[in-house]
Amino acid sequence: MTDEQTNDPVPTPAAGEGAELSQVLRHRREKLEALRAQGIEPFAYRFDRTHRADEVLELFGQAEAEGGLGEGGETGEELRLAGRIVSWRSHGKSAFAHLEDGGGRIQLYFRLNTLGEVSFRTLDLLDRGDWIGVHGPAFRTRTGEITVKVGGWKLLSKSLRPLPFGKEEVDAETGERVVHSGFQDQQTRYRQRYADLAVNPDVREVFVKRTLLIRALRTFLDARGFLEVETPVLQPLYGGAAARPFTTHHNALDTTLYLRIADELYLKRLIVGGFERVYEIGKDFRNEGIDRSHNPEFTMLEYYQAFADYEEMMEGVEALLRHVVTAVTGGERITVQGVEVDFGPSFHRIPFMGALNAKLGADAATLSDEDLRARAGKLGETGLEGASRGRLLDKLFGALVEPELIQPTFVIDYPVELSPLAKPKRGEPRLTERFELYVVGRELANAFSELNDPLDQRARFEAQVVARDAGDDETHPVDEDYLRAMEYGMPPTGGVGIGVDRLAMLVTDSASIRDVILFPTLRPGEGGGS
Repeated sequence: MTDEQTNDPVPTPAAGEGAELSQVLRHRREKLEALRAQGIEPFAYRFDRTHRADEVLELFGQAEAEGGLGEGGETGEELRLAGRIVSWRSHGKSAFAHLEDGGGRIQLYFRLNTLGEVSFRTLDLLDRGDWIGVHGPAFRTRTGEITVKVGGWKLLSKSLRPLPFGKEEVDAETGERVVHSGFQDQQTRYRQRYADLAVNPDVREVFVKRTLLIRALRTFLDARGFLEVETPVLQPLYGGAAARPFTTHHNALDTTLYLRIADELYLKRLIVGGFERVYEIGKDFRNEGIDRSHNPEFTMLEYYQAFADYEEMMEGVEALLRHVVTAVTGGERITVQGVEVDFGPSFHRIPFMGALNAKLGADAATLSDEDLRARAGKLGETGLEGASRGRLLDKLFGALVEPELIQPTFVIDYPVELSPLAKPKRGEPRLTERFELYVVGRELANAFSELNDPLDQRARFEAQVVARDAGDDETHPVDEDYLRAMEYGMPPTGGVGIGVDRLAMLVTDSASIRDVILFPTLRPGEGGGS
């Protein structure tokens, strides 16, 4: 293997490549042809692996502790491993490499005397990034590293494009391996996530934790008698949230359809139908801006419980989040962007209007729409022209209150203008029995005592239509089928929606929603590439 690991930026070939291939890419293609000329198939069909890297390390450590190593301090059984070559050091008649697989990395030791002339010299046709299979015993080198002494190897897949491996160095004090990323542009990492995952184990770990998170959500809800269901993604009428939808056309039916903006209305139809506890973890789509906490395609958990109100749902959300955070991180306290967040104590509760009024220095209920709009404008808020009263209150709250909600905090009792699907608050009809959970300044959950009066629901829908006609394009349309379902009778119900991506950001201490979505939506040309 020639040393191609300078980590210099690799030029991106133009469309069609051909004669524009860089020298590095051409060099790898030449190696490919040389391998085939020797009768070596560079893209194998299979390899019978017996152990992963972590299993070999554990096996050797156990055998060493129990005095079970054979002659020369080697394991008695032959080990078969497969993975990607991530480092290479040649020493004339021997060579060392590191192989990385799903269990971690392990050192390989190649010797001319062991492999024979042909097999050993063919190693020169390999590159960092190639996938290989090896077999042989494990031993510990004089420097103390557990290593596989390769008795034979097989090329599994030739890498024709060098991965952006980072430069590695060993910390002089701790002895730990430190990797400096070969990706200099964060947007390119998002766009070429496959390469990002291949060279950054810590990125892979983020998505392992995301999977553990989703598993923990299911475990919690399943144990409490909730039924996991699936509802339509393509809908004839969008609803369940205040957002602009993505629109498409079904050719065979010659009709307009919408990508769902929420699962809510279909899940509540199931409550009407007799399922008392239901949930869905699924993709929702909102035709909105992109920033550090918003992606147009995102994952939501929504669950609904008959005979419950928002007080009971608050208690459930606390228990759910403690369970999830502990399952993923091992404890109830986590660090998020340098701030310790504690999910152990009972979450704080503050009223929406009381918190907003304290920041405004006035009672927002007595202020005119124009006064609210002017105050929001002074705070730098945009999109105010035509915004409904509810939207103005929401923008002011977002600017003045949300950034200060660091520890888990329930904001409760929202204005009715902001909550067309929530029941009126008992004794205070201008408010609704709704809460949102905030952590480190971001909304994480949204929940209601669900409105189950079909006449009140119709009036709220119609008020939303008036707001739309006045210029607010994120209002809820009138859904006649949903109203018909409610007229059959929906029991008292509590409902919760939790942003899975934002929850993943918390438990992995990620600064951007793009860090926890494998393939986030990007602006055309952002970060280079297609």
